[in-house]
Amino acid sequence: MSSSSPYKRHYPISWDQLHRDAKALAWRLLDLGPFKRLIVVTRGGLVPAAVIARELDIHLIETFCIASYDWQNQGQPEILKGIDGDGQGDLIIDDLVDTGSTAKIVREMLPKAHFATVYAKPAGRPIVDTFITEVSQDTWILFPWDSEGQYVKPLSSCRSDK
Repeated sequence: MSSSSPYKRHYPISWDQLHRDAKALAWRLLDLGPFKRLIVVTRGGLVPAAVIARELDIHLIETFCIASYDWQNQGQPEILKGIDGDGQGDLIIDDLVDTGSTAKIVREMLPKAHFATVYAKPAGRPIVDTFITEVSQDTWILFPWDSEGQYVKPLSSCRSDK
């Protein structure tokens, strides 16, 4: 992260952990359905949505395409592909709710849908209905599709008092 970045911590997520967390989210959602369709907020929601669709036996899957991140910063959300309806009977899945700017747009367009994310930060948490893990606002979640395996220094070597 750059020195001007609001992120002070990194939280790396492995493929195995993401699968476990997505399945845990499916467990929380199981008794809230059945849902008529699953709406995935792309791109981050694609992988958890595949797990959740399998676990909840949902076959009708739509995408809501919105772009707001690059690898370092969060920018203004841009809707690339919207979705029809008001969300009645729908389940919206995303990987993360951060500041809530993307989630607010999705929520406004689909106000009657159940909105679930795998991870939530405090600023965005009130916008979603269900999530699994909360992380601090100053944490950058490093998803497995954004990283490669390599050596990482131990936390103790990064302390400023050394």
